[in-house]
Amino acid sequence: MTISMYSASVPVFIRALGNLAGVLEKGAAYAEAKKIDQSVLLNSRLYPDMFPLARQVQIATDMVKGGAARLAGVEPPPYADTEASFAELQARIAKTMNFLNSLKQEQIEGSEGRAITLANRFGTLEFTGLDYLVGFVLPNLYFHSATAYNILRHCGVELGKQDFLGKR
Repeated sequence: MTISMYSASVPVFIRALGNLAGVLEKGAAYAEAKKIDQSVLLNSRLYPDMFPLARQVQIATDMVKGGAARLAGVEPPPYADTEASFAELQARIAKTMNFLNSLKQEQIEGSEGRAITLANRFGTLEFTGLDYLVGFVLPNLYFHSATAYNILRHCGVELGKQDFLGKR
């Protein structure tokens, strides 16, 4: 049995980002209803050594735009990481979804064996396309999306499991 690299990536990324956008929408509504400055929520974190909410969203979007781009063999679009409001984070998510939707299925299919080299703060990581998708991109997407959800939930935003999972 073979895996469709496109089906296992782009639609999954789009769904997760859509769910994250819904979580952020509830966070923005909560801030407005409770008269809380947005920056309080956007700079909240679960623990002092963890990134705040805004950075969690930035990393989640970076992970999928970079992941899809590398699987497709194209350069990921650069983002400035300057979002300072819920609206700006929503725009970033929308921009990322537009990029994902611009990729063609045939660009990604067959990428499971593609060599992917990624330099990060820990050194150089080398993957096959499949290992990169299932062992790096997807876990990072879900970690940072779940952390964003958890930060808002911890701050009192009424969120439930369906907000994270989305509707089928």
